[in-house]
Amino acid sequence: MKSQHLLSLVAATVLAATLLTAMAEPTPPESGEPQYDAKMRLTLPADYRDWVFLSSGLDMSYSQAPAMSGAHMFNNVFVPRAAYLAFKATGVWPDKTVIMLENRGGAKDVSINKRGLVQTGEVMGLEAHVKDARLDGGWGFFSFEDGKPAAQIAHTAACYACHQDHAAADTTFVQFYPTLLPFATQHGTLNPKYLSEIAASKGN
Repeated sequence: MKSQHLLSLVAATVLAATLLTAMAEPTPPESGEPQYDAKMRLTLPADYRDWVFLSSGLDMSYSQAPAMSGAHMFNNVFVPRAAYLAFKATGVWPDKTVIMLENRGGAKDVSINKRGLVQTGEVMGLEAHVKDARLDGGWGFFSFEDGKPAAQIAHTAACYACHQDHAAADTTFVQFYPTLLPFATQHGTLNPKYLSEIAASKGN
């Protein structure tokens, strides 16, 4: 009996120590949630290429100006899996969504390729579009330089008005992501401005 009591006491002590340790350790942030420094500058997500790949665009521009001759650019878009699944289920991005835009050059005559373009190894730009209630306006744009934390781009920048006026869902260009547009359509979350724009383009 004495040995059983001793074993029970030891087990209880170990359990209590384990619980105290767990309580003392901070809860790690959810993977893919935005991380900021003390100045609310966004930290570059080191693992963004492990996220869900949404789509690539080639030589996209919202301007009528002619493209630079011989220069090509791919835009690759990634989003955390949890945010992707939430959008799939609701047609709306959850708070703390980070959408990463990676820019890479386009090259031809690489290895045995003789037609079309492939992406270059060098990353030529990294940008983030973040939905976060802590940010001014609830959404923010960030542009990274040399992998350093990035401050939110001011709301006077043209990108905010452009996304507000033309984005298909929330403030994001879901119309360019063929794997997402059906979900927004299904859940009825397409923006009225976008629907009017589409109707006008079809002459309705």
